[in-house]
Amino acid sequence: MSDVKRIANQIGFEDVNPEYAAFVEKFKPRKTTDDCYTPEPIFGVVKEYVMERYGIKAEDILRPFWPGEDYRRRDYPKDCCVVDNPPFSIITQIVKDYLAHDICFFLFAPSLTNFSICRDEATHIITNCRVTYENGAEVATSFVTNMEPDVAARTDPELARRISEADEENSSPTKRPALPKYEYPQHIVTAAKLGYLAGKGIEHTILKQDVQWVSSLDSMRAKGKVIFGGGFLLSEKAAAEKAAAEKAAAEKAAAEAAHVWELSDREWEIVRQLPRKEAE
Repeated sequence: MSDVKRIANQIGFEDVNPEYAAFVEKFKPRKTTDDCYTPEPIFGVVKEYVMERYGIKAEDILRPFWPGEDYRRRDYPKDCCVVDNPPFSIITQIVKDYLAHDICFFLFAPSLTNFSICRDEATHIITNCRVTYENGAEVATSFVTNMEPDVAARTDPELARRISEADEENSSPTKRPALPKYEYPQHIVTAAKLGYLAGKGIEHTILKQDVQWVSSLDSMRAKGKVIFGGGFLLSEKAAAEKAAAEKAAAEKAAAEAAHVWELSDREWEIVRQLPRKEAE
């Protein structure tokens, strides 16, 4: 038993959460595998990434979220790492359970509300990829993990690129729901902002020591407004680094907007043979 972890309170989650029971029941007739929600090409990309970045062995990767089963009743071997797409409606409780029992995890998570998942207790990996799941839902997806204990949040454009390529065949153009357009001071960062940086290929990391989770600013609270999905209040250093990352993203966006024609090898050869004009 010393090499196996179990989550306390071993009761069926569906017994105490009617919404979860209904969710599970909905899939029982037609979903019978552990890949109920995530298309295999997408999961394969994420699994390979976790193995590469964190040195996790394939045999130690665990997927406990089967339809009709309770993740709390699973045995968690000492060296296991949970890599899976949990029900988003209870993801905060799942992360709390794994943190409390020191179970290694790398979980799919909704992108826009990513920061609200255990706030600064976990690490938020922002990719903001549109993933088409097996039930047809298209969700902006990022990740949450406990394998980078010093990091509060970071972008990962390389993981975003891999997932987008794997999802390309399943994706279809959809219109995202319109959200209020708010501008925040430089000392606030949201999952949406990091998603923008990831989309522009900008790597950016924010350490836990430099953040304080906030649900709203005082100026917003007075008007009954909140930061959608929550955000992090940044230290002076982290705010300056974020500003630099945003500048790099803006410069990249500007460069992408203008097509630059390149000289051919033949034309470069002509340039090299041109006489240099003497300064008058």
